[in-house]
Amino acid sequence: MRVLEPIRWGILGASGFARRDMAPAIHAAKGAELVGLATSSPDKAEGFLAFCPSLQVYGSYEALLADPGIDAVYIPLPNHLHVEWSLKALEAGKHVLCEKPMAMAAGEYDALIAARDASACFATEAYMIVHHPQWQRAKALYEEGAIGRLIHVAGLFGYDNASEPGNVRNRPETGGGGIPDIGVYTYGCTRWLTGEEPVEITHADVDFENGVDVLARVSARFPSFSAHWVNSMRMHPCQEMTFVGSDGIIKLTAPFNPARFATARLELQRNVHGVAGAAAVTEERFPGVDHYVLQVEAFSAHVREGTPYPWHLEDARGTQAVIDAVFAKVGAAGG
Repeated sequence: MRVLEPIRWGILGASGFARRDMAPAIHAAKGAELVGLATSSPDKAEGFLAFCPSLQVYGSYEALLADPGIDAVYIPLPNHLHVEWSLKALEAGKHVLCEKPMAMAAGEYDALIAARDASACFATEAYMIVHHPQWQRAKALYEEGAIGRLIHVAGLFGYDNASEPGNVRNRPETGGGGIPDIGVYTYGCTRWLTGEEPVEITHADVDFENGVDVLARVSARFPSFSAHWVNSMRMHPCQEMTFVGSDGIIKLTAPFNPARFATARLELQRNVHGVAGAAAVTEERFPGVDHYVLQVEAFSAHVREGTPYPWHLEDARGTQAVIDAVFAKVGAAGG
């Protein structure tokens, strides 16, 4: 590894999300250099070459992994391929940033963790929200006791892709489903901000279409609070996270895609002591922030300099354990 020089990135697969969001983020990030793209479809490479003309295109994933000029890979492949290609990348001596969910069952993380530990490489799930200043601010407020004792968490994240039957999220064979795609955010951010793990999934009402979950209403009991999450792929686009405490409320109005919502803000409501029913409300906004760029910069800095990184394979495994418990609850109920 070249000390303190830019981390040279390659991408396995020319997905639309990679072209639209992550490739430009790698290209723009400090301490990173986008140098390679592996795809068997040359026409898909054109969208990447439009903003990164120097990009080298490889005809196979194996060819990119074999190139010693690549330090790290970003993996945006369909969910069912994440473990396989993350392991192959680690075996090839590459650092790995893989899209969520990085595995389809909590137990699958054991092989990833073992491979990471056996290599000299860093590997983690692409969980960009923890790099955004709105989430770092929310966590700081919670930890300093701004809302008192946490009582309840409410999470909502949905969109509508019913008109896209070929979308990988609508296909069971590619690891599709709303919970793997967006439940990872409502479940994971609750765990990350509070530092607690659910004791029990108390309720799971899940609707399925063609073998994938399309609407999930889930309740959980944590050691010191309760939570209720709604995730759907058959819903008007919406997202919100609310943390209700004894002395106040933290609310994020666009917790997962803040750059796409002009009204994105962090709202803090706090009791006015001595005045019944009164609350002081403050708002914070973070315009112009790209959490994908921040994610790449943090990853690259961690690889180059060993700076702290906020999301590891163990964190991703914990969220997948919640997902596993939700589906187990549905199965136990005969769903």
